Amino acid sequence: MSKRAFELDLTQPSQGGVYFVGVDDLDRLARTAARDELHVCRTDLAGCRDKDELLRRLAASLQLPATFGHNWDALADCLRDLGWMPGWGHVLLFEHADALRQATEADFTILLGVLDDAATFASDNDRPWFAFLAMPDHAFDDSLLPT
Repeated sequence: MSKRAFELDLTQPSQGGVYFVGVDDLDRLARTAARDELHVCRTDLAGCRDKDELLRRLAASLQLPATFGHNWDALADCLRDLGWMPGWGHVLLFEHADALRQATEADFTILLGVLDDAATFASDNDRPWFAFLAMPDHAFDDSLLPT
């Protein structure tokens, strides 16, 4: 995790966003979020190879409504309105995010955009909203992660 990420205050909507972290950071982030009474949702992407599998996993881990349409637009709508979840803010933790990036970089990039849009929407509405994607140390090479 970068030094800046260690300085994040998860209670501040203006600091919300999408962050790449090391695999060892997720438990600490979960504890910090729980302490601050933010809802924590973990999604394991180990072995996730495509958009359909990603959306199935997110539907389960986020406990998305039965009406969830299993497409990018539906995911974006759901992530903008997490009202069915407890907490005054939300922290999404993605384990093994590199599995999806390596399997389908295009879907990984779209996911990042959807997450970023949701974080911006939450910040605009004064709600903390963070997504942390755990990546192996070698993935932090500037040439591997999208900008």
